[in-house]
Amino acid sequence: GSREDPCERRGEVVVKVAVVGHVEVVDFVRVKSMPKAGDIAHASDAWTEAAGGGGVAAVQLAKLAGACTLFTALGDDERGRMVASRLSAHGVRVVNAWRDEPQRRGVVFIDDDAERTITVIGARHQVERGDALPWSELASTDAVYFTAGAPDVLREFVRRARVVVATARVLPILEQAKVTLDAIVRSAKDPGEPDPRGRVPVKLVAATEGAQGGFYVDDVADEN
Repeated sequence: GSREDPCERRGEVVVKVAVVGHVEVVDFVRVKSMPKAGDIAHASDAWTEAAGGGGVAAVQLAKLAGACTLFTALGDDERGRMVASRLSAHGVRVVNAWRDEPQRRGVVFIDDDAERTITVIGARHQVERGDALPWSELASTDAVYFTAGAPDVLREFVRRARVVVATARVLPILEQAKVTLDAIVRSAKDPGEPDPRGRVPVKLVAATEGAQGGFYVDDVADEN
């Protein structure tokens, strides 16, 4: 990456955040309502972004902390190579390993109620322990959000950070890593993001409920 060490000074406090996760290059299409079988939908807008769980989280953390580092793996093609430039415009420093395969991509329909329907194309790229990335930086990082990566990456590198939060979307990886997490974020409405309590050692579980907001449960470490 070309950006400086991602931290923002607020008085005497330095905040340093990172994301270890995946990126999809997504074509977003805005429609009035989701097309049904056989329909022809007319888009009112369309655009392309470097998104996916890791990309979106990195941009949001950069907005909060001033900057963020994203540790990821990218496909070595035109879509993969555009990721760093797109995300750097939002204050994200991208450090990545290259994969000799197409970049994972997706198509997202967004309707007038802000509901989204997602189709992903290709395998998810994730970082592995042997990737030559600046892993030592994580030991001095205040908070890391984990959306994808090999279990030993989480166990040996990510857990060195002061606070580690993960998505329930990768619960099997969290189970294999066998480390205590500070928080796990899940959707209470998505069956692909099950309740991790009793399966993964975690101190707090936050669940979203769409337009209804969400809830959290803390002091759950003893339940595991």
